Amino acid sequence: MELVSPGIGLIFWMTLAFGTLLLILGRFAWKPIMKSLTEREDSIDEALHQADKARQEMLDMKFSNVQLLAEAKEERDALLQQARVIKDKIIEEARESATAEANRIIESAHETIENDKKAALVDLRNQIAMLSIEIAEKVLQRELDSKEKQNAYADELIRKTSLN
Repeated sequence: MELVSPGIGLIFWMTLAFGTLLLILGRFAWKPIMKSLTEREDSIDEALHQADKARQEMLDMKFSNVQLLAEAKEERDALLQQARVIKDKIIEEARESATAEANRIIESAHETIENDKKAALVDLRNQIAMLSIEIAEKVLQRELDSKEKQNAYADELIRKTSLN
């Protein structure tokens, strides 16, 4: 039963040793231990602060990226719209140019047809005049007594002469 009830001397020496140990620890070890614990606590707080700051920067970057993407899409849409307008303008100019050229060609063709028609009429008149002169010469060359003979002879010459 001695283990359960220690002696007074043992308690005294244990208390004295514990007190000395506390005094030595308090004098030499407590301040460095507390200092290192404070430094560790500060470094952990700083790391948590840096992590929060990095998280906030990531959110800002994500927002910035979304904003940049939206701006890029708007710029792309503006460029596409501008390209469509330029394309439509070029097509319209080409259409107007083609229409003007077609109208010029049609007008030129009408003028050519009209000129050819006039030339054909002049040529036809000249041929008719030449034929009339030839018929008149032949009628006059022949000495015909009666008008019926002259008309019959003119009709015969007309039938023989072919128009080209």
